[in-house]
Amino acid sequence: FNHNIETVPRLYTAVRPGARYFASLELLKNAKKFNKKVFTKSGIMVGLGENKEEIIQVMEDQRSAKIDFLTIGQYLQPTTQHATVERYVTPDEFFEYEQIAYSKGFLKVSSSPLTRSSYHADKDFEILKEKRMNLLKSDQ
Repeated sequence: FNHNIETVPRLYTAVRPGARYFASLELLKNAKKFNKKVFTKSGIMVGLGENKEEIIQVMEDQRSAKIDFLTIGQYLQPTTQHATVERYVTPDEFFEYEQIAYSKGFLKVSSSPLTRSSYHADKDFEILKEKRMNLLKSDQ
C-alpha cells in the first residue's frame, strides 16, 4: 500500500492543499491494522525548506505507523504554479537520511536526488518480502 507523505507537517498545507499530514499517517497505519501482511510505503520530497530535525520527525511518525519502505527524493518544481525549490540537498545528506531511516527500523529505504515513489518498485518489493520473511523466522 503506497501513500506519500510528501513533506513535513509545517509545509504540508502549502505543498499539498486539501491534504492533511496526520490523516495521511492514519491512512497508512490503518492499512496495517486491516492486513498485517501488507507492505506499506511512503515517500517524502526534500528541498522545500524543511530542516533535518523535521525530516527525522517525519521518519519517526512514519515508523509509528509501521511503514516498511521509505523513499526520499529531491523535490523538483514541475510547473511555475507549484512550490519552488528552496535548495538542492547534497548526496551526502541523502546518504545520511538513508542511514537514519534504517536505524529507525524501515525495512527498505531509497534515498537519493533522483529517487521517486515508484523508484525500482519491482526490485524493492522482492527485497521487502525477503526481509519480512527473515523477520518472521527470527521471531520464532
